[in-house]
Amino acid sequence: MALFNLTQLRALLPRHARLIGVDPGAKTIGLALSDVLLGLATPYGSLSRKKLSENAAEIVAIAKREGAAGLVVGLPLSMDGSFGPAAQAARDWTLALSAAASLPACLWDERLSSAAVNRFLIHEADLSRKKRAQAVDRMAAAYTLQSALDASRPAVPAS
Repeated sequence: MALFNLTQLRALLPRHARLIGVDPGAKTIGLALSDVLLGLATPYGSLSRKKLSENAAEIVAIAKREGAAGLVVGLPLSMDGSFGPAAQAARDWTLALSAAASLPACLWDERLSSAAVNRFLIHEADLSRKKRAQAVDRMAAAYTLQSALDASRPAVPAS
């Protein structure tokens, strides 16, 4: 399955379908879920990184259970915005996941999402290092998905 830009992905979605935000880490895949109006992202959970087919099956089950019809996957661009080896690996993985799960997908810049989430968890939530480690992946997925939703929200005509 091809990758789409976010506007195209939103146009492909059936009415009231949700999006799944995906933060693919080396050991853990963080997940977030949008609401049916595509306005709010919420941390959903995390998966242990396994074979692609196993992770795809888990994501398909979540999509069916939650009424999701597309994926927004974090793209780890370099700090200067360039497309490095990590971004290429994320792109390749997203293409394979999209095909295996039969869900359309787009990539969204996730630079500094984990850093922002960690800062929040340290300063605002006052979580221990262990509890932060358990929460950061799904919250980074929500942070990235929320950023994508905010950037792609249709303009409201002036009255």
